[in-house]
Amino acid sequence: MVRIYLDADSLPIRHRQIVLRRIIKCGYEAWFAADRALPDVEAAIAEDKRVRRAAVRDTLSREEARRIGSGIRMVVVESGRDSADDALVELAEAPALAITHDIPLAKRLIEKGVSVIDDRGSVLDACSIDKRLSERAANAAFREMGLFDNPSKRFDERTMKAFSDAFDKAVSALERESGR
Repeated sequence: MVRIYLDADSLPIRHRQIVLRRIIKCGYEAWFAADRALPDVEAAIAEDKRVRRAAVRDTLSREEARRIGSGIRMVVVESGRDSADDALVELAEAPALAITHDIPLAKRLIEKGVSVIDDRGSVLDACSIDKRLSERAANAAFREMGLFDNPSKRFDERTMKAFSDAFDKAVSALERESGR
Protein backbone atom coordinates (compact mmCIF):
# COMPACT_ATOMS: atom_id res chain seq x y z
CA MET A 1 0.00 0.00 0.00
CA VAL A 2 1.30 3.44 -0.90
CA ARG A 3 1.45 5.77 2.11
CA ILE A 4 2.01 9.50 1.90
CA TYR A 5 2.74 11.90 4.77
CA LEU A 6 2.24 15.62 4.20
CA ASP A 7 3.41 18.59 6.19
CA ALA A 8 0.19 20.37 5.28
CA ASP A 9 1.08 23.59 7.12
CA SER A 10 3.85 24.32 4.66
CA LEU A 11 2.28 22.84 1.53
CA PRO A 12 0.48 25.32 -0.74
CA ILE A 13 -3.07 24.49 -1.77
CA ARG A 14 -2.14 23.92 -5.43
CA HIS A 15 0.31 21.24 -4.32
CA ARG A 16 -2.30 19.65 -2.07
CA GLN A 17 -4.74 19.55 -5.00
CA ILE A 18 -2.25 17.61 -7.13
CA VAL A 19 -1.62 15.14 -4.32
CA LEU A 20 -5.28 14.77 -3.34
CA ARG A 21 -6.38 14.00 -6.91
CA ARG A 22 -3.84 11.18 -7.15
CA ILE A 23 -4.69 9.80 -3.71
CA ILE A 24 -8.39 9.61 -4.54
CA LYS A 25 -7.80 8.19 -8.01
CA CYS A 26 -5.43 5.46 -6.82
CA GLY A 27 -6.77 4.71 -3.33
CA TYR A 28 -3.60 5.55 -1.42
CA GLU A 29 -3.36 6.19 2.30
CA ALA A 30 -2.36 9.70 3.34
CA TRP A 31 -1.87 11.70 6.51
CA PHE A 32 -2.07 15.51 6.40
CA ALA A 33 -0.72 17.15 9.55
CA ALA A 34 -1.50 20.79 10.38
CA ASP A 35 -2.42 23.00 13.30
CA ARG A 36 -5.88 23.58 11.83
CA ALA A 37 -8.41 21.68 9.77
CA LEU A 38 -7.98 22.32 6.06
CA PRO A 39 -11.25 22.63 4.10
CA ASP A 40 -9.76 21.19 0.89
CA VAL A 41 -8.53 18.11 2.74
CA GLU A 42 -11.86 17.65 4.51
CA ALA A 43 -13.67 17.85 1.15
CA ALA A 44 -11.24 15.31 -0.30
CA ILE A 45 -11.94 12.93 2.60
CA ALA A 46 -15.65 13.01 1.76
CA GLU A 47 -14.93 12.49 -1.95
CA ASP A 48 -12.53 9.62 -1.22
CA LYS A 49 -15.20 7.88 0.90
CA ARG A 50 -17.72 8.30 -1.93
CA VAL A 51 -15.31 6.84 -4.50
CA ARG A 52 -14.29 3.89 -2.30
CA ARG A 53 -17.90 3.07 -1.46
CA ALA A 54 -19.03 3.35 -5.08
CA ALA A 55 -16.42 0.78 -6.08
CA VAL A 56 -18.04 -1.88 -3.84
CA ARG A 57 -21.65 -0.77 -3.97
CA ASP A 58 -22.75 -3.84 -5.94
CA THR A 59 -20.91 -6.36 -3.77
CA LEU A 60 -21.66 -5.13 -0.23
CA SER A 61 -24.81 -4.29 1.66
CA ARG A 62 -25.54 -0.62 2.26
CA GLU A 63 -24.53 -0.96 5.93
CA GLU A 64 -21.23 -2.65 5.03
CA ALA A 65 -20.47 0.00 2.41
CA ARG A 66 -21.10 2.79 4.95
CA ARG A 67 -18.35 1.35 7.14
CA ILE A 68 -15.79 2.01 4.41
CA GLY A 69 -13.88 5.13 5.28
CA SER A 70 -11.40 7.30 3.54
CA GLY A 71 -7.71 6.56 3.21
CA ILE A 72 -7.08 10.25 3.84
CA ARG A 73 -6.60 11.44 7.41
CA MET A 74 -6.41 15.00 8.66
CA VAL A 75 -4.28 15.14 11.81
CA VAL A 76 -4.95 18.42 13.60
CA VAL A 77 -2.36 19.20 16.24
CA GLU A 78 -2.11 21.98 18.80
CA SER A 79 -0.29 25.06 17.58
CA GLY A 80 3.30 25.03 18.61
CA ARG A 81 6.79 24.73 17.36
CA ASP A 82 7.24 21.41 15.53
CA SER A 83 3.92 19.95 16.75
CA ALA A 84 2.83 18.90 13.24
CA ASP A 85 6.38 17.71 12.51
CA ASP A 86 6.42 15.56 15.63
CA ALA A 87 3.06 14.04 14.71
CA LEU A 88 4.29 13.13 11.22
CA VAL A 89 7.50 11.57 12.52
CA GLU A 90 5.53 9.53 15.04
CA LEU A 91 3.09 8.31 12.34
CA ALA A 92 5.62 7.68 9.58
CA GLU A 93 6.48 4.13 8.59
CA ALA A 94 8.67 3.16 5.66
CA PRO A 95 8.19 2.51 2.84
CA ALA A 96 6.38 5.78 2.30
CA LEU A 97 6.67 9.22 0.75
CA ALA A 98 6.68 12.48 2.66
CA ILE A 99 6.24 15.95 1.23
CA THR A 100 7.59 18.91 3.18
CA HIS A 101 9.38 22.20 2.80
CA ASP A 102 10.83 21.82 6.31
CA ILE A 103 14.43 20.61 6.04
CA PRO A 104 14.85 19.48 9.70
CA LEU A 105 11.59 17.50 9.39
CA ALA A 106 12.84 15.96 6.14
CA LYS A 107 16.00 14.78 7.93
CA ARG A 108 13.97 13.13 10.69
CA LEU A 109 11.79 11.35 8.13
CA ILE A 110 14.75 10.23 6.02
CA GLU A 111 16.28 8.73 9.17
CA LYS A 112 13.10 6.61 9.46
CA GLY A 113 13.58 5.35 5.89
CA VAL A 114 10.87 7.53 4.34
CA SER A 115 11.41 9.00 0.86
CA VAL A 116 11.07 12.80 0.88
CA ILE A 117 10.43 15.45 -1.75
CA ASP A 118 10.02 19.16 -1.18
CA ASP A 119 7.43 21.56 -2.59
CA ARG A 120 9.77 22.49 -5.45
CA GLY A 121 10.22 18.93 -6.69
CA SER A 122 13.64 18.28 -5.18
CA VAL A 123 14.30 14.79 -3.91
CA LEU A 124 15.83 14.86 -0.44
CA ASP A 125 17.86 11.86 0.63
CA ALA A 126 20.59 10.85 3.05
CA CYS A 127 23.25 12.27 0.71
CA SER A 128 21.65 15.66 0.10
CA ILE A 129 19.95 16.45 3.40
CA ASP A 130 23.08 17.39 5.36
CA LYS A 131 24.10 19.83 2.62
CA ARG A 132 20.61 21.40 2.70
CA LEU A 133 20.79 21.72 6.50
CA SER A 134 24.18 23.43 6.23
CA GLU A 135 22.89 25.85 3.58
CA ARG A 136 19.86 26.59 5.74
CA ALA A 137 22.04 27.35 8.77
CA ALA A 138 24.41 29.56 6.76
CA ASN A 139 21.54 31.52 5.21
CA ALA A 140 19.97 32.04 8.64
CA ALA A 141 23.30 33.33 9.99
CA PHE A 142 23.69 35.72 7.05
CA ARG A 143 20.15 37.03 7.55
CA GLU A 144 20.79 37.57 11.27
CA MET A 145 23.89 39.60 10.40
CA GLY A 146 21.84 41.63 7.93
CA LEU A 147 24.05 40.63 5.02
CA PHE A 148 21.23 39.54 2.76
CA ASP A 149 17.63 38.58 2.66
CA ASN A 150 17.03 35.49 0.58
CA PRO A 151 13.29 35.42 -0.15
CA SER A 152 11.88 32.25 -1.67
CA LYS A 153 11.17 32.25 -5.36
CA ARG A 154 7.50 32.29 -6.28
CA PHE A 155 5.80 29.14 -7.48
CA ASP A 156 5.53 29.49 -11.23
CA GLU A 157 4.31 26.90 -13.72
CA ARG A 158 7.79 25.39 -14.10
CA THR A 159 8.04 24.92 -10.35
CA MET A 160 4.59 23.34 -10.21
CA LYS A 161 5.50 20.97 -13.05
CA ALA A 162 8.75 20.04 -11.31
CA PHE A 163 6.79 19.22 -8.15
CA SER A 164 4.15 17.25 -10.05
CA ASP A 165 6.78 15.26 -11.96
CA ALA A 166 8.79 14.50 -8.80
CA PHE A 167 5.59 13.43 -7.01
CA ASP A 168 4.58 11.11 -9.88
CA LYS A 169 8.06 9.59 -10.02
CA ALA A 170 8.23 9.04 -6.25
CA VAL A 171 4.77 7.49 -6.09
CA SER A 172 5.51 5.23 -9.07
CA ALA A 173 8.65 4.01 -7.31
CA LEU A 174 6.61 3.25 -4.17
CA GLU A 175 4.02 1.38 -6.23
CA ARG A 176 6.77 -0.79 -7.76
CA GLU A 177 8.30 -1.36 -4.33
CA SER A 178 4.98 -2.40 -2.79
CA GLY A 179 4.12 -4.64 -5.75
CA ARG A 180 0.99 -2.72 -6.56
